[in-house]
Amino acid sequence: MNIEFFLSKIKSESESFEPITLQEMDGVKLMDRVDVKYLVPLHLLPTILDEAKPFYRLLEINDQRLCAYETLYYDTENLDLYHNHQAGRMNRYKVRFRNYVGSNLSFFEIKHKNNKGRTLKTRIKQPNEIEENLNDEKSNFLEKQTPLEADLLKGNLWVNYHRMTLVSRTTAERLTIDVNLKFSNQNQTADYQQIAIAEVKQERIGASPIIDIFRKHNLRKGSISKYCLGIISIFENVKYNRFKSKYLHLQKIIDQYDSFTRNSESRNSRTSLSMV
Repeated sequence: MNIEFFLSKIKSESESFEPITLQEMDGVKLMDRVDVKYLVPLHLLPTILDEAKPFYRLLEINDQRLCAYETLYYDTENLDLYHNHQAGRMNRYKVRFRNYVGSNLSFFEIKHKNNKGRTLKTRIKQPNEIEENLNDEKSNFLEKQTPLEADLLKGNLWVNYHRMTLVSRTTAERLTIDVNLKFSNQNQTADYQQIAIAEVKQERIGASPIIDIFRKHNLRKGSISKYCLGIISIFENVKYNRFKSKYLHLQKIIDQYDSFTRNSESRNSRTSLSMV
């Protein structure tokens, strides 16, 4: 059982959800929210999707439910934005250009984690061309929204993946699930195809069917942000003490996937031999 086998099962499960359009999602943009992340071994995701089906609709864009995302993150030469996160500072920022491939939309986005633990996102629409340096429009927007100096920022990390977006039928809640996660810069690449990163987004912390499902499968909350994981994965000699336990948890999830696939292949092999 390889990665493609499970991605095929995930795609099949996604197609059995009731769809929701971008226009219908307008009421749950959640640009001011609380969020919590979960790591899910890829082989478990089809089961989780099946159990979530009664509670959520799934975003469909141009007949696609697994939508490609291309993201370029910006930071200083010394990775100040990464180190602010690594140090656990409040009022920290992530700056990125994101191309929502399926909808042919692109935005320059700023995510601000404030000292109350809320995530605030602001953005401006942009042409699809991604630039490593900030143009005047992006620079002006950045300096109006943040205390950051635009001249010090440059694109330093590509993060690409496919995303499913689930929307609650009854509350202001969204769930994003990212698979096919790949990181790159000018020198190196890394991928984490054995896992999915799920993020529950709510107006305020409350009950959630998907959190109940995660608990049922003994999945605990907590994950490294995709930007920080990418920095750890492909930049050398980067301090990551604060993320060490989460990184070890990620490796444990990968080991769960590898163990499951080895055992499945062994069972299939024994079954084949018994039929000879």
